[in-house]
Amino acid sequence: MTATAHSGAAALPVRHGEKRWTEAEVAELRDELAAEVAALRADIDRAETDIASRLGDAVGDAGDDQADVGAKTFEREHELALTHNARELLAQNERAIARIEAGTYGTCESCGEAIGKARLQAFPRATLCVRCKQREERR
Repeated sequence: MTATAHSGAAALPVRHGEKRWTEAEVAELRDELAAEVAALRADIDRAETDIASRLGDAVGDAGDDQADVGAKTFEREHELALTHNARELLAQNERAIARIEAGTYGTCESCGEAIGKARLQAFPRATLCVRCKQREERR
């Protein structure tokens, strides 16, 4: 962890009534995010290899009946969707780590208020407080 993240744990915002972040809590959160980043990268690499393999098999599948072609197409589309979701999670995790290191972690990107320590412990990728997230979801 960088010196910025270590020196700023107590400075990270919390909601009224919440205890301040400790160095250990921030380190644990960052480690969890980093572990998830590594796992997602491995999942994405594996999925991309599988997708490339399936696309290569498409030429050999020319004689398949419509049901087989449909099933294989569905599997490819499903893998592409899962890979897209994994990339989104990867980006969110990397962004959360960058916010920890920059000292901006825990600040709502919409209103600038504290997101809340409890919310971040439950969902460490959160960038919006509950009120702003609810407002966003209503749109």
